[in-house]
Amino acid sequence: MNNTVVVGAQWGDEGKAKITDLLAQYADVIIRYQGGCNAGHTVVVNNETYKFHLIPSGVLYDNKFCFIGAGTVIHPETFLKETQELIERGVNLSSLKISPLATITLPYHIDIDGISENSAKQVKIGTTKKGIGPTYSDKIGRYGLKIQDLYDEELLNSRLDAILPLKNKILEKVYNSKTYSKEEMLDYCKKYAEIFRPYVCLDWVEKLSTALKEDKKILFEGAQGIMLDIDYGTYPFVTSSNPIGGGAATGSGVGPTHIDNVIGVTKAYVTRVGEGPFITELTDETGEKIRNIGGEFGTTTGRPRRCGWFDAVLSRYCVLVGGLTQMAITKIDVFNDFDELKVCVAYKDTRDGKIYKDYPTNINMHKYLEPVYETFKGWKTDISGAKSLEELPENARIYLNKLEELVGIPVKIISVGPDREQTIILDNPFKKK
Repeated sequence: MNNTVVVGAQWGDEGKAKITDLLAQYADVIIRYQGGCNAGHTVVVNNETYKFHLIPSGVLYDNKFCFIGAGTVIHPETFLKETQELIERGVNLSSLKISPLATITLPYHIDIDGISENSAKQVKIGTTKKGIGPTYSDKIGRYGLKIQDLYDEELLNSRLDAILPLKNKILEKVYNSKTYSKEEMLDYCKKYAEIFRPYVCLDWVEKLSTALKEDKKILFEGAQGIMLDIDYGTYPFVTSSNPIGGGAATGSGVGPTHIDNVIGVTKAYVTRVGEGPFITELTDETGEKIRNIGGEFGTTTGRPRRCGWFDAVLSRYCVLVGGLTQMAITKIDVFNDFDELKVCVAYKDTRDGKIYKDYPTNINMHKYLEPVYETFKGWKTDISGAKSLEELPENARIYLNKLEELVGIPVKIISVGPDREQTIILDNPFKKK
């Protein structure tokens, strides 16, 4: 059993989809375990680019059981658009299935998300305004609709009778926004019930139980990143679910004793979209250079990403709370033309000079912290064609070795370019005996 979780080990956008896609060819089951359409995953295969938001990126392989787990929230319009585009491009979706326990993002969730984010009185979180937070709030508050609710007319009616009066009151009285009639919502639910129907997996318990009994290889795919985790991220500038490795168990329906490896995907630098603290952020020409070379613009929003040097303090924290066993380093090729690179090894408090080697979770003090850097020589050569560790320049190997030493777990996958083939795999978890 070598079941493996792929999790973002920064603030998202680390290149998880590429690593998931790469490992999916060796897996039998791929499970997306949390998040919603606020996640943007980009995969490049044979110079063709695929952009995913809800669908597990492993769907590009035939004969894989691709499962959207109960921990996700599903926006019907996004699901329809994404599946239609994949079908038009010749992707076979016959193995794509949805948990009947997944929660649905409804139109009023998106209204509330957008209005609250734009409110002058609301501290801006940097939300994508896709309704994710309000959907998870309703899930926790027991006002959510599950996929399975769409197929029980009596239950759906009673649920809407309980939910809509409250939602309409909030929309009208708090947000001065349009309200929704029961007929509107019933029509909406009935329409998407038929669109979801071919994908709903009512026998998911049997399928996953059988996969475990037969020792099938399971790959768990997360969205966002550990530093956006609702409990362990830079709260309140976080997402509304648990991207950490432990979230794979709660969001998929496969318990933690069945998980063997947790691969933390991290760029060779750090990026962040939206608001929130970012101690190694570069607001100078170097940050702009990283952004332009790395194409650091959001898949979902198109927003420019904030860029900074690699933060080993943050990464060690991610190892702890994320349960990471190994790292996958992406976009190291972005540094092909850099004279030198820096890595943050500690934080210094500008008020009293105190040095922090462990990550302070109180983000209110982050404004007083500045990075303590170690500097490394660049390699000044194109590494995008490297097929092995030995083919990388010495300075690139020194840089990677230092990251291993500072973070405390081994680097097992190195991405040297955007295409699936531009990857050095030092240890494939699914090929272990």
